[in-house]
Amino acid sequence: MQPVCLVIGAGAGIGSNVARRFASEGYHAVLCRRTDEEGLKKSVTSIEREGGSASGFLLNAVEPDSIEDRIADVEANIGPIEVVVYNLGAQIGNRALTDTTYKAFERGWRMATFGLFRVATSVCPLMVKRGKGTILVTSATAAMRGNKEQHSHAAAMGGRRMLCQSLNAEFSGKGIHVVHILIDGSVDAPDTLGKMLGPEAFQKLREERGLEHDGLLLPAKIAETYFHLAQQHRSAWTHELDLRAFSDLPWWNH
Repeated sequence: MQPVCLVIGAGAGIGSNVARRFASEGYHAVLCRRTDEEGLKKSVTSIEREGGSASGFLLNAVEPDSIEDRIADVEANIGPIEVVVYNLGAQIGNRALTDTTYKAFERGWRMATFGLFRVATSVCPLMVKRGKGTILVTSATAAMRGNKEQHSHAAAMGGRRMLCQSLNAEFSGKGIHVVHILIDGSVDAPDTLGKMLGPEAFQKLREERGLEHDGLLLPAKIAETYFHLAQQHRSAWTHELDLRAFSDLPWWNH
């Protein structure tokens, strides 16, 4: 059976590009996203057209048992999950404390931290039995510092980072490679940054900083790093790294 790369949060940006990269190397890519079934099918078809193997599923990660059931189904009917990419965002936008409802705050935690915990609870025992496995976790600048009107996002992503450290402490000695990947900058992705900014502002940003300027993180290039991380020898594992465009100041300098 083909090894499986399970991507939870397979939007048109980082997620689908990571899936495509792993599929090009012989993995069966399982793409999961909450909405946009048409976009999901388009990503799967694109991978298959390039000679890869892929499946796509709609998945609402905050629903009870949704993650657990999907992982069980993949293991039973597709193949062993060798790589999990947890790429769910938890950004609700800038909101003052009094404008951040309990529901919104908790939803950020459920997506960023509790969802990852559920993934780990489901796949780590399987990976331990096989003696190997990789969990690649997309994170954000908010995991490293809080900021004005980022109460939900900073708390959620900070929790995500600490959970990655705890998982690494427990499972690295059992052959499971856990990596916290900090995306410290704007990604040229239409269904994340594009939706937040709106089409006109997003295109303006691309023309000013992206495209030939290389000032926005390119999802296909990010995917190269993700694949490299999954192939590292255990004598030299990376457990945390940050990615940003060459022209951006790092998080600790501004």
